Amino acid sequence: MTCVIKLGGSLLETAALPACLAAIANRAGPIVIVPGGGPFAEQVRTAQGQWHFDDEAAHRMAILAMQQMALLMHSLMPEFAIVADAASLLRSSQVKPILIWSPQVEQVDKANIVASWDVTSDSLAAWLAGFIEADELIVVKSAQIPEHLSLPDLQQQGILDTAFQHFTTQASYKITVMNKDRFLSHHD
Repeated sequence: MTCVIKLGGSLLETAALPACLAAIANRAGPIVIVPGGGPFAEQVRTAQGQWHFDDEAAHRMAILAMQQMALLMHSLMPEFAIVADAASLLRSSQVKPILIWSPQVEQVDKANIVASWDVTSDSLAAWLAGFIEADELIVVKSAQIPEHLSLPDLQQQGILDTAFQHFTTQASYKITVMNKDRFLSHHD
């Protein structure tokens, strides 16, 4: 049962990232971790506000921010392998049960994913879960998440990006959005 776990970049600010990675190490694989962009993506937003470059450049820079977070996560958990090509994730999971996806701009472009702030690492995780035919997608956030909220409610509150539902309408995988504390207390 393949599980995609998206770890929000904000977990770095709350110092919960190492604990979440350790919790993943104790789960049964195959697992593919999708890193958020964290402070690296926030820097892109700030720079775009200051320099007014277009959304395509910002989108590409935000993907690079996810790559930076993948490197950071790998440094914290060297036993997890970084895989850049989404198509090879399933083959790689036979060798290493826990992988970190480092998205490539070219692959995201080929998938016709719009270059916009409406598409964040949340939507990329949803796209990836569909692409590799995962059984489950877990999105871990620092924000408090009331359990009764639907995906559209979570989008309206800004917890999920506005494109997320577009990527999950045809989803055959289970979707769970949860706070880091719930994730850390949830045992597989």
